[in-house]
Amino acid sequence: MLKEIFAKGKKKKYATIPSEASKQDVPEGIMTKCPKCRKIMYTKELQKNSKVCLHCQYHHPMSSDERIKSFIDEGSFHSLDNELISENPLQFPDYIEKLEKDREKTKINEAVVTGFGKVNGYEVVVAIMDSRFRMGSMGSVVGEKITRAIEEASQRNCPFIIFTASGGARMQEGVLSLMQMAKTSAALKQFSDKGGLYISIMTHPTTGGVSASFASLGDYNFAEPGALIGFAGRRIIEQTIREELPEDFQTAEFLLEHGQLDDVISRLELKEKMTTLLDIHCSGRDESWQMN
Repeated sequence: MLKEIFAKGKKKKYATIPSEASKQDVPEGIMTKCPKCRKIMYTKELQKNSKVCLHCQYHHPMSSDERIKSFIDEGSFHSLDNELISENPLQFPDYIEKLEKDREKTKINEAVVTGFGKVNGYEVVVAIMDSRFRMGSMGSVVGEKITRAIEEASQRNCPFIIFTASGGARMQEGVLSLMQMAKTSAALKQFSDKGGLYISIMTHPTTGGVSASFASLGDYNFAEPGALIGFAGRRIIEQTIREELPEDFQTAEFLLEHGQLDDVISRLELKEKMTTLLDIHCSGRDESWQMN
């Protein structure tokens, strides 16, 4: 009897392995683990904080829809050119099938969403690149939509703001993809000549032909903390110059330190700081710059 009584108070030597049924009690996606600090937090809390880690301020990737909800005044966004979709001019194997899968997965037709809306009352035209769609690669339709958005901003006499997130040119479209660098840059030059305000906000990652063209041509060039920004890959550069690069090379902070950015801005402060810029540049202009 005494042996049985004392046995009940002993701690188990090994932890019980949860059954499959108990694992299913926690719904999938309810928790998110930060890839930087490795801490776990409620997904809803992360989303309320604009997907910025509550512990280390790591900026988790945002979809175009999440970006619109975070940055544009509620109910003011109107999309443009949603009907444009990519074709397969070079007959690249399986390209159309991959595009269809991305459309089904992301619920958008291309790697950029464009439209007009308001930022604290100021009318703006925005282009938001979405890395979920072909890694935000720049194809013919991406270039065309961005060019049309710039022209829309010119017609509306309002600022143009872009959020970049891209792996570069889309190889399945070859030189047609590379041509978008020149097309978008020419549209921005025309917009600038008319006095248009262009703000570029680079998010993780902004690389390749996108970083070498419209992403770096803003009147203001900003970036989110920790964003990877650059043209060629780190390994290619090291092999070319035969030198080891700094650990923080091609990060937003490195570019700011070396004069290639105007500022690195947390997502939590972005809308407020952009409103300050719009106050400076839009006050005293035509009433179309600010809508009540």
